Amino acid sequence: MDPAHSVTILMAMGAGLLSFLSPCVLPLFPSYLAFIGGLSFDELRVAGHDPRLRRRVVGNALAFILGFFVVFVALGASFSFLGQLLFGYQQVIRKIGGILIVFFGLYIAGLLRIPWLMRERRLRLEGRQGTALGAALVGVTFGSAWTPCVGPILGSILLLASTAASALDGVKLLTAYSLGLAVPFFLGSLAVERSLQFLDRFKRWLPLVDKVAGAILVAMGILVFTNYVTVLNAYFIRLTPQWLWERL
Repeated sequence: MDPAHSVTILMAMGAGLLSFLSPCVLPLFPSYLAFIGGLSFDELRVAGHDPRLRRRVVGNALAFILGFFVVFVALGASFSFLGQLLFGYQQVIRKIGGILIVFFGLYIAGLLRIPWLMRERRLRLEGRQGTALGAALVGVTFGSAWTPCVGPILGSILLLASTAASALDGVKLLTAYSLGLAVPFFLGSLAVERSLQFLDRFKRWLPLVDKVAGAILVAMGILVFTNYVTVLNAYFIRLTPQWLWERL
């Protein structure tokens, strides 16, 4: 990993995790698993005790993840390429991007109303239910959906990608974002019963997640606008032992 991009990579991965924990994704997690596995909710609850059902859920979860992974990484490459075309305006793009990220953060925290973001764009679960192909198609649909609470987080990472030094850096950012979203989804598919229990307990914390995600985006926007991400990178590099960088 390039030390110069360590902070932004970690920020992107954290944004992916916050997207998973958002009210647009986490409450629907059982529905995703049931649909892509072609299972009823009763079958889903006993999938952990049935090797055949468990293999189907895990395999289709991987196909679903691959679907949205491809979409997000392609978006990252596209935004970075656009940023390269407008290289002469990078400073302007960075400042505008920082302002937009702050607005997205205020929106997610519930402190700002943005009508066009408040329009419902619900995920339409289409495809061949219960098959790997269907799960992958649903993943592509999920990756292409622009929902009121996931969209601003993803949009902030895409704006960050548009200011990246190269298209490869943008791909890395969206790969990190995708991993942050994919890892908890995959772990949840491995332990369905426990993940459903966790969901029941975690629901009451969803409003707090919005506030935390909003605060993080506001901070990210300010850092991008002032170009202090570079300063954080340098500080992070000084704190990290050389032997650790050599192994990354």
